[in-house]
This record gives sequence, structure tokens and C-alpha cells, in this order.
Amino acid sequence: MTDAAVQPDNRLSHRQILLVLAGLMVGMLLAAIDQTIVATALPTIVGDLGGLDHLSWVVTAYLLASTTSTPLYGKLSDLYGRKPLFQAAIVIFLAGSVLAGLAQSMGQLIAFRAVQGLGAGGLMALAMAIIGDIVAPRERGRYQGYMGAVFALASVTGPLMGGFFVERLSWRWVFYVNVPLGLVALVVTGSVLRLPFRRHPHAIDYLGSALLVASVSCLLLVCVWGGTEYEWTSAPILALAVGGIVLLGLFVVQERRAPEAVLPLRLFRNSVFTISSLGAFAVGASMFGAIIFVPLYLQVVNGATPTTSGLQLLPLMIGVIVGSVGSGRLITRLGRYKVFPVTGTAVMVVGLYLLSRLDAGTGRATQALFMAVIGLGVGLVMQVLVLAVQNAVEFRDLGTATSANSFFRSMGGAFGVAAYGSIFASRLDHHLANLLPAAAGPVDATVIRSGPERLAALPGPVHDAVVEAFARSLHTVFLWAIPVAAAGFVVMLFLRELPLRTSVHVGLEAVADEVTPPTRQRGSSVSSVS
Repeated sequence: MTDAAVQPDNRLSHRQILLVLAGLMVGMLLAAIDQTIVATALPTIVGDLGGLDHLSWVVTAYLLASTTSTPLYGKLSDLYGRKPLFQAAIVIFLAGSVLAGLAQSMGQLIAFRAVQGLGAGGLMALAMAIIGDIVAPRERGRYQGYMGAVFALASVTGPLMGGFFVERLSWRWVFYVNVPLGLVALVVTGSVLRLPFRRHPHAIDYLGSALLVASVSCLLLVCVWGGTEYEWTSAPILALAVGGIVLLGLFVVQERRAPEAVLPLRLFRNSVFTISSLGAFAVGASMFGAIIFVPLYLQVVNGATPTTSGLQLLPLMIGVIVGSVGSGRLITRLGRYKVFPVTGTAVMVVGLYLLSRLDAGTGRATQALFMAVIGLGVGLVMQVLVLAVQNAVEFRDLGTATSANSFFRSMGGAFGVAAYGSIFASRLDHHLANLLPAAAGPVDATVIRSGPERLAALPGPVHDAVVEAFARSLHTVFLWAIPVAAAGFVVMLFLRELPLRTSVHVGLEAVADEVTPPTRQRGSSVSSVS
């Protein structure tokens, strides 16, 4: 496809959009699947490389890098174009994947996972921004529904693939598998994606970017380390909390004076952007709480293998796909979107309550129904909030606003998983102390936290007590997630519904129906980002 293939009204044909969508979905799948595929391989990785004390950093390094880099990708794509940034993100992610597969120590693996995260931050945000470029908001719902289905697919295939590679090949293939997928994404986007783009001189807000990364890193580490590595009132946690707040204040000051702010504060004067950001944070915290802890229930309480637990997550995936694709098509047909996040957050509240009722005696059909409910709720919300934001902001802020929505969702997920993890750990210790048979004597804590296989080898009474302790602890986690989802429901009630635009924005040469198109100056240079 060449620039000439772009239709006069800036629209791509349905076939062209599907081709672009294919490349974007593969790119997003890379980042989404890597959030879950590593989990089933971690015990084996520790056995090979050692470093049990640093195990959490394999996940934390990826999470920190991907979350903090997301806003910067969005801003840079607004300044320099989407395609080169998206392809750069793929290359960075692939480099991190290959290096992680070659890692010879836990320290190397953690560092290379951070490189992966730097690429992942751009993959997820820029894919949604590119869809915002080439499809009008009025038609965007049906395409964004497919992107939501990618997350559902990743939530199931990640643990499934991770279990398969560990059992049949090597944990290193958890990272190597990204290479062919990434190459496909590079080839497809390189051949079909052409976005006309007007280049202008810009000043990058390096100081603002650094302050944002430092602030978010400090605050995330408070949640990751608090109650586990350190006591909540310990000096390191208090220092990180204070440092994070101070750095956040300095970031706000910098953004007020920067000519090209990485996260322009004027966006928060747009009520749709602000409400959607708050909703994305709440949805992220609730969603990741379910996705991370449901497999733990399946493997520990049900005794499923990593591969089997991936298959048992299919109802959750189907729920997300039905919610994402169904809401997208209805939005395209009806031209209205507010009802879906309102309904979706309400369904999430119900789904989390149902998950809190799971125990060792819950039947498979009941488990499937409960997972389908929470999946449906997530599917009805996640992509619709992106659509609402893209429809409400000016095109110059499309990439920044889209990446900001992904940033707040990732932040919610990061804080949620960390907080739920602390709650789970404290309740597990409490229930183990009360449920373990006195005659059994002390049980090695590393065995209890080392994975389902070693738990299954425990003596009968001890195993039953440990399983019950896990089930009760998971009850508490899901119950704590309910008020977070309920807060998201309340926030969604205040979401303002704007008419969906019918114009297509392709690069900065877009014809906008809400503003007067800029007059093209003689000799102005428009280059194709290729």
C-alpha cells in the first residue's frame, strides 16, 4: 500500500484496515502474552539460575519498564509519527526477548526483562493510537473489540504456552517464541502501514519524562515491597513513598512550564479524559487481580497442571471476547458508548463476588460460569474507554491521550497486583497458622510458596490444610477487589457521552469535523512515515 492508496477523504478501505490490524494485533499479542507466559516458568527458572530472593524482580522489572515508558511513547509518536515508534518498540522487545533467553544469571534475566518492558510499553499504547489514526470513532468500536480479544487470548495462551515450553522444551523458549511473532509484526507493518505525516521542529520534555519515570518507579516499589520485602512502616518504604510524592509534585511543576509536555495537564480539563483515566485505573486493578489469582486457584486448590489451568481459563477468555467484540459492534451500530463501561463495571462487581465464593468443592461448570462473568465485564469496559478518550481529544493529542489511558490502566494493574499480593501473603500466613495440624510440626515456608507440584507431595492432612488456607486467602483477595470495581462503576456514571465523530484522522493531514482544517502552505513538506 502506498500513500496514493489512501482514499481522498483520508479513509482506508476495509481490507487495508484489516491488513494493518493484523500487524498491530501481533505486536500487541507480544506484549500482552509476556505478562502471563513467564509465570508458569518462574519455578523452573529459579531452579536453573538460582536467586530465589530476587524472583519477584523478573516480573517487577518488566512491569516498571513497560508502565513508565508508555506515556513517553505516546508523546513521541505525536511528535514524530506512529509507525517508526511502533517498529522501534518491536525491535527493542525482540532484543530483550533474545537476551532474556540467553541469560546466565538472575541478574542478567532481570536486566533483560526490563529491556523487554521498554518495548512492551510502546506496543500496547501505539497499536491503539494507530487504530485511532486510520478509523473514524463512529466505526472504531468493531475494530477495537478485536484488540480487546488479543488480551483475552494472551491471558489463556500465555500460561498454556509457558507450561508447554517448560514441560517439553526449555524455559528459554518462553522468550525465544517472541522472535517469529515479532518478525511477522515487523514485516506486516512495514509493508502495509503508510501514514502521511507533517514534520515540525519539537523540543522533547526529557526532564518531565525522567521525573515521571522516577516518581512512578518509587510508588510502584512501595506497593511491590510493602508488607513483603519490608514492613509498611519501615524506613525504605517511607522513603520511597515520600520520594515518589515529591517527584510527582516536581513532575506537575515541570509539565506546567514545558513547551511540549510528555503528559499535558490541559488534558485533565477534558472531563472525558479524566473520568476515563480514573475508570481505567480501577478496571486495571480489578482485572489484573482476577487474571493473576484465578490461575493460582486452579493450580493450587484444584490441583491443575500449568497447561490444564490454561485450558480451564477458556471461559474467561470467551467472556472477554464476547464483551469486547459485541460492545464494539453495538457501538458502531448505535453510535453510543457510555452504557457499556457502566454495565461492564457493574458486571465486574458481580463477577468478583462470584469468584470470592470459589472453594475446593466448587464444580467445574460453576467455575466456568464465574470466570465468564468477570471476563464479560472486563470486555465491556476496557476498549470502550480508549474509544471515548480518542473521540474526545484533538488529534494533536491522540497518541498522548491513548498512551495515558493505557498508562493508568497499567498503573491500576501494578498497584492492584502488588496490594492484592500483600493481602494474600498476610492472610495465607494467618490461615496456615490456624489450619495446619499441630501434629504435623513446622512446614517449610519455601515448600508452600514454591509451586503446585511440591504442594501436591505434602502429606494428606497437611496438603488439605494448605489448600484450604489458599482458598480462604483467595476469598479475601477477591473481596478486596470488589470495592475497587465498585468505585470504577461510580466513576463511570459521570462519564460524559459525546457524539462519535465520523471523520478519519490520518497523520496531521487529517480532516477534522470539529475544527477548521489548517490551510496548507506552499512548499510545506509532508513525508510518508515508512
